[in-house]
Amino acid sequence: MGVRLCCGDHSGMMMAPRRLTLLLIIGFVWESQLVVCREVTLPTGPLYRVAGFPLSLRCTVSGYEGPRTQDFEWFLYKEGAGALQIGVVSTRDQGFPYTPFQGRVRSGEVRVERDSGDQARLVIQRLRPDDQGRYECYTPSTDLRYQGNYSASVVIKVIQDTLLITHSRILSGQPVMEGTELQLTCAASVQSAQHTHLSVTFGVRGSTDSGSLGHNLREIISLDRDLRVTPGRGGSYEKRYKDGEITLEKRSGDGGRDLYVLKMSVLAPEDSGSYFCEAAQWILDPSGQWERIAQRTMELGNLSVQPLADSLSVSVVPVGEVSLQPGSPLSLTCQVLGAGWWNRSALLVQWMRRGPSGGVEVEVARMGPDGVVSWGDDTSRGGGGSMEKEADGRFSLRRFSAHPADAGVYRCAVSVYAGRPSPEPSSPATLTQRSEGVTVSLRSKDVSVSAVVDLPRRPLLKRGSTVTLLCNISVMTTGPAQVEVQWLQKKEDPDGKEEMPSEDTKGSVLATLTYDGMSRIYSNGSDLSVDRISAGTYRLRIFSAHEGDQGYYQCQAEVWTQDPHGGWYSTGAKTESAMVRVYLYARVADLLLIPLVVGVSSALFVGVVIIATVTCCFMKRLARQRSQIRK
Repeated sequence: MGVRLCCGDHSGMMMAPRRLTLLLIIGFVWESQLVVCREVTLPTGPLYRVAGFPLSLRCTVSGYEGPRTQDFEWFLYKEGAGALQIGVVSTRDQGFPYTPFQGRVRSGEVRVERDSGDQARLVIQRLRPDDQGRYECYTPSTDLRYQGNYSASVVIKVIQDTLLITHSRILSGQPVMEGTELQLTCAASVQSAQHTHLSVTFGVRGSTDSGSLGHNLREIISLDRDLRVTPGRGGSYEKRYKDGEITLEKRSGDGGRDLYVLKMSVLAPEDSGSYFCEAAQWILDPSGQWERIAQRTMELGNLSVQPLADSLSVSVVPVGEVSLQPGSPLSLTCQVLGAGWWNRSALLVQWMRRGPSGGVEVEVARMGPDGVVSWGDDTSRGGGGSMEKEADGRFSLRRFSAHPADAGVYRCAVSVYAGRPSPEPSSPATLTQRSEGVTVSLRSKDVSVSAVVDLPRRPLLKRGSTVTLLCNISVMTTGPAQVEVQWLQKKEDPDGKEEMPSEDTKGSVLATLTYDGMSRIYSNGSDLSVDRISAGTYRLRIFSAHEGDQGYYQCQAEVWTQDPHGGWYSTGAKTESAMVRVYLYARVADLLLIPLVVGVSSALFVGVVIIATVTCCFMKRLARQRSQIRK
């Protein structure tokens, strides 16, 4: 076991030889003995504290013998009173307090709070100027021998309360719209001969589930004693601070007071609650630790943020159904209400359309937050129209000459970026709401159309020849009409079966002859042409046809007519012909080529055999003659 010597031993001073002798004796003892040294500690002083605010002094005892729960007694020595003791409070004697403290101890204003068995704090809830002095913490002995120190003291200086905090306005409690900007200001100052710092915090007490204001306290943002701005950690305050939506600014004010301005540029429903501003005075104790010595809170009133969904309204005028003649102008207006201040919230407005028979809803046009209009598809872009902002909350869609392709159910979709006049393209909208649909129908002419494809009779079609297909179209309608014709090919079954392909089998478009006479070739590698050879007859020609041109062909017809303004539009009347099969036979030259090749090959083979036989016989005869001559 180790040996511990007490520098604060109360048994008297020993001479150096005696200390050395004692150490030698202890070193030779069979069982070394532990010398217990009691030590009582308090914070290093002097400590400056503010009148009217709490004082907390922690007293710790260590190196003691006896029970783990120690008793504590507190004394006050006032300045100018010499060694006169004033009993403040004790953990073991209720009658310990002297007269100046008896009432305060009974009320709990002055008390001892235990942190552990050997650590306790003297707490004075409201410090008074006459509480200034030297405080002593004494621990009655539980040791076998009286050694060590049994008390410690610290000087407490009580300074005047000069912390002031005021506000510029109180919240009225009236509901405000989501996305509204909030600005709160409070002024704070402190006048002290001591070097102290000031911190300011803005916070809110949120509503409980029952709707009443409870203890759901959240710090929004603060300026600490080192002038560092720190966002609150609860909720979304950190992200909103990084995005610049929450700021705290310190400004110089009148009368030596600094102004602290909180700005929340985009209020959200969760920002509802009771707002406050809190100022705190800090001092650096001799221990090197900052201590808050004064604090004041100013209530700034209640705020109720109304969700945008409760007020936003999107509708289309006219309502219900709109019936038009082809070529008539179409005008729709989208009305937006309850989106807040127009100069503070950006809007994305979209016009959507679903066809008369349903299907996928497509975007016709949109106006972005920057006011730029873009069209959704080629049909909308080429239809001749405009999208405009007529006034705040009014957006129109116009078609100068409506056609059957414009029929369908129209809706207006509005996305609101609350509190953000110029949102980033990737920023999510606060809320998106759609209007009820309005049905646009066009009373088109009665149109009937039929188409028959024909493969003119002629000698068998051969590879390399020109294949001609005719499409005979009959149209019955009033007024001028034109036909747009498409030619389609459906390949034959790879297995060589001559079965007619099903109607579900999609053919590939080879060529189109538009209503205005323009030809468009989508060739599969063949040389094609399309034209109209008479009023109702359209022709497809395939030059130098090859095996890949075999298959089933059909034509599709779509009727176009003219509106009162002279513009052409599709009536929507369509038809397709039955399919006709194109098969290509081999040419005569190709058929003669086979026996020619076979004949030439046979002749060459026979010639080679004859030459080889003759050569062999001649060489044998020559060899016999040479042998006879030698003999």
